[in-house]
Amino acid sequence: MAIFTADIEAAGQADFTSRVNPTHKVGTRIVTDDGRVFRYAKAGVADLAAGNVVQGPAIVPNHLANTPPAVAVGATSFVYTPGATAGAADLYADGLLGVDTTPGNGYTYGVLTHGAITSGTAFTLYLKDQIQVALTTSSRVGLIPNKYNGVVQLPVTTATGIVVGVAGYIISANQYGWIQTWGLCSVLTTGTPALGAMVMGPGTVAGAAQVVAAAGTLIVAQIIGHMAQIGVDGKNCWVDLRINP
Repeated sequence: MAIFTADIEAAGQADFTSRVNPTHKVGTRIVTDDGRVFRYAKAGVADLAAGNVVQGPAIVPNHLANTPPAVAVGATSFVYTPGATAGAADLYADGLLGVDTTPGNGYTYGVLTHGAITSGTAFTLYLKDQIQVALTTSSRVGLIPNKYNGVVQLPVTTATGIVVGVAGYIISANQYGWIQTWGLCSVLTTGTPALGAMVMGPGTVAGAAQVVAAAGTLIVAQIIGHMAQIGVDGKNCWVDLRINP
């Protein structure tokens, strides 16, 4: 694909390639000369299938609303005690720390790095940003991974993460490549949605887009885009993606 940004094209990773070692930060954005938008992503524990809708990594409930120690203004690290769920080293690298209870309520900080997480065991969390409002044991903090780090096929019926794009080619498990987030894309489709119909996920088929048909589905619907042709059930059809411009 032709890239507007020459330095990314010259130094980076070409389309239709899967690499063990990254050439960009996950989430890096590129635009083709026909207006399509792609994001750099790392696949999760399974290969990504061409034309399948993908979601970000699952949110870990036990890594939300945790109690911090006292953390001074200006600090860029502190000892974080999670709930009873383990996690890999750098699970939250390039992700975010959010504060949901005063003191510090509403602040968001970038995560730099951390070691492996043992269930219920304190570990040192290193931040990209300085703490702006001192935290106390009355505060509550939570972690969310970078949504492009560990993307997986959108499951049937219930998503466990945010819809982030469509894999335009096979990206091998735990490797890096480009997923499409905006513009015309060949997407696995369920049912026969009309031209222009808004399509969503998750649905009845893993990795597929389906029409928004019932009011109840709107509660958990994540919009993928609009049909650019009349849908053909079980086929990859043209969808004008509207996931992330």
